[in-house]
Amino acid sequence: MKQLPNEAFFEWVEEELFQDRPVTFRVRGGSMFPLLKDGKDSVMLYPCVGEELRVMDVVLFKYKGRHVMHRIVSIDGDKLSMQGDGLPMTYEHCLRGDVLGRVGFVINSSGKKLDVHSKKWMWPSALWCRMGVIRRYFLRIWRYIDRHI
Repeated sequence: MKQLPNEAFFEWVEEELFQDRPVTFRVRGGSMFPLLKDGKDSVMLYPCVGEELRVMDVVLFKYKGRHVMHRIVSIDGDKLSMQGDGLPMTYEHCLRGDVLGRVGFVINSSGKKLDVHSKKWMWPSALWCRMGVIRRYFLRIWRYIDRHI
């Protein structure tokens, strides 16, 4: 698989989304663990307009000059509050216009494609998000198991 520097990669992603074409890429980083696994899962990202965004959507957005993929946890007019599933105490804030694309499908390491609007994705996502600060304890256990198995 070809690897590009982050800057060149996200330049390409932005261009594809601007041309109204979906983009598929492997997830890097652990901030969306356990629902998206670093280096194992891929996402299909679709262009979207700000009015389409909803709480619980996983989106790629620009934040302080970087590209970040996290979940929308609240919307207040044009202001979005974002949080990574693996970061139960950290929030980012951006505007609707900072969002570049929305995840439509997750592809796991075995190649199985999961629609993020399906119950198989929504139920675990909703349950995980509602756990609040308790998630940090589950994360410690889950990460330990994930590294050692």
